Amino acid sequence: MQALTSIWQNIQSGGWVTAERMRAYSIILIAVVTITAGIGFSRLDTWVDDSGKPIGTDFTNTYAAGYLANKGMAASAYNPLIQHSIEKAIFERSDIPLFTWNYPPFFFAIAAFVALMPYGWGLFCWVAASLSTYLLTMRAILPRPETLLLALAFPASFVNIGHGQNGFLTAALIGGALHFMPRRPWLAGLLIGLLVYKPHFGLMIPLCLLADRRWITFIAAACSVIVLSALSVAIMGVDIWKAFLQSTDVTQKLVFESGATGWEKFQSVFAAIRAWNGSLTLAYSVQGMLALVLATSLFWMWRGNAAYDLKASALATASLLATPYALDYDMVVLAVSIAFFVRHGLAHGFRDYEITVLAATWIAPLIARTAGGLTGIPIGLIAMILLFAVTAYRAACDTGALSPVRSKMAQA
Repeated sequence: MQALTSIWQNIQSGGWVTAERMRAYSIILIAVVTITAGIGFSRLDTWVDDSGKPIGTDFTNTYAAGYLANKGMAASAYNPLIQHSIEKAIFERSDIPLFTWNYPPFFFAIAAFVALMPYGWGLFCWVAASLSTYLLTMRAILPRPETLLLALAFPASFVNIGHGQNGFLTAALIGGALHFMPRRPWLAGLLIGLLVYKPHFGLMIPLCLLADRRWITFIAAACSVIVLSALSVAIMGVDIWKAFLQSTDVTQKLVFESGATGWEKFQSVFAAIRAWNGSLTLAYSVQGMLALVLATSLFWMWRGNAAYDLKASALATASLLATPYALDYDMVVLAVSIAFFVRHGLAHGFRDYEITVLAATWIAPLIARTAGGLTGIPIGLIAMILLFAVTAYRAACDTGALSPVRSKMAQA
């Protein structure tokens, strides 16, 4: 009984999360992943693994779309048959699965650039550049010696690298915008505008800008989106947008609603309900209700006197929770949420259970996909909801809107 009491006290205070353990576990995780990846690469003669999937999986659609763009056929990337034929031609194999191109025309700028290189070099440059941007952003938010190590070892980082995905870029744009907003609002707006390449992660941002009267940032974001749209039309023509809009229906039904991608990869309320055999109507309804709760909470936080770091942390987390289309590699954005919350805690102390929740959120992407596949339990979704709830509760306590159950502070 005494042992159980001690364990619970450690969970409550967060005493089990020490600097030494964080560094040790991060180094071990990086080493294990690096060695495993090295062994895997040593067994390959091509850029296709034993299961028939390309190395960097999702990067395949970016590279193929970039190839088509460089040939003056960008709109064809939105045609699954043409896109698939290019993907198969890149690897000279007919069994390559289809990786659809779902991005707005803005993302062709990056796709066309990486497609100028051989596939392997394009993948390396994309991962290295986006990873560096993400790490620099994290270091700017939380300038501490251990930040880079913990950000690199964050399990969502490995998931993102394995898929050649753009979670690093999304996290850098959201994190950078929130970092610069208090001092350089126009730069924050520019970064928010660039996030339009994945617009579903920006659903809550305009609401927060309006609630906090961040007019410069709001106008800068709007202007950057207008400029990007005009440039895309000037360079690729208006037909590129027609092709994109026509493809959204295919994306919604084939990639998303059908679950063909695998429900265990998604980390949203919508996906959880669909994985539990819930109807589309129910899934969309519950997702909408969650978005309404998030919007209400964020409006209260950003309109009121909550600490900016808590506002930023809550918005980053809500950016993932609000959309039905969030996958485990997108959880790199949670590093931004954690960093802002930790920055606030280091300055003002941590309340009971906060450190444990932060640690659990950091670990969640490591097991989210496996747990989802084996048990149907959306570990990542649960962690995000818990983190958002703890952030909102802390904001309410700090502003006096609520009295904390326990006022004990665990200093870092």
